[in-house]
Amino acid sequence: MAAGVFNLYKASVDRVSINDLLSATVKFALVASTYTFDEAHDEWADVSANEIAAGFGYTAGGAALASKVATSVTNGYKFASANVSWTASGGSIPVWRHAVMYVSGSLWGRTDPLIGAFLGDSTPADIPSTPDGAPLVLVTPGNGWFDAINA
Repeated sequence: MAAGVFNLYKASVDRVSINDLLSATVKFALVASTYTFDEAHDEWADVSANEIAAGFGYTAGGAALASKVATSVTNGYKFASANVSWTASGGSIPVWRHAVMYVSGSLWGRTDPLIGAFLGDSTPADIPSTPDGAPLVLVTPGNGWFDAINA
């Protein structure tokens, strides 16, 4: 599944740095339509009550990004990773609407700071449940998850 437009949380825009992201545990978690993106949110605690239920292949708190890379672009860098995936097992991974990227742990004076999020469907509509045995894959866009100014 291709990612929708990635929106950065305002609190992270000026803090995002290449070294922080490459050395931190960065995760994507899936949240239900009960969550409304608010650029003023700054910690996972602002979002976590809306996370889809754990189980059937989805782990609470989401999945860590692997193979993180930052590639130089004019005045900054683009941040990318390997695709993020879960495989439904023993039942279906629930319906979801937003994928939220955050740092697991303390960084920038915050606990589990948010980085950004995207809608799974630009309508916006819920992404249907993933049936038992099927993969749910967040495909990294060709231009990375986002661009940032190198501070």
